[in-house]
Amino acid sequence: MSEAQDEDVEKIKKEMVDKMMDEKESKEYPAEPVEVTDNNFEETIEEYPLVLVDFWAAWCGPCKMMEPVMEELAEEHQGDVVIGKMNVDENQNIPSRFQVSSIPTLVLFKKGEVVDRMIGARGKEQLSQKLENHLN
Repeated sequence: MSEAQDEDVEKIKKEMVDKMMDEKESKEYPAEPVEVTDNNFEETIEEYPLVLVDFWAAWCGPCKMMEPVMEELAEEHQGDVVIGKMNVDENQNIPSRFQVSSIPTLVLFKKGEVVDRMIGARGKEQLSQKLENHLN
């Protein structure tokens, strides 16, 4: 390749990298938990690099105890992690697929793959540490 062609290739590479960085920076990370359903589950775990899904039900006491913890985590980790909440009574396909038999069950997805799983209520500090371990 000529020097002019090399310069053109480098210019195109730079434009592509800049565009990818702009898209990453403009991606909206919600500051509150998002509702995850059987219908939007795949899209959610593929759209964001790190997603913590809380499988819960309205009648579950420990699940209710986790609500403020999940809200705080979503706010504190905005831009790094998306917190999703899936009601197991309204959505049965995905919980069945991931063998959720006890609630609350928290499943952490990194780039669409399960990297951690916790059953039962957890404290904010413990969950924050788990998230921090997977941010790198």
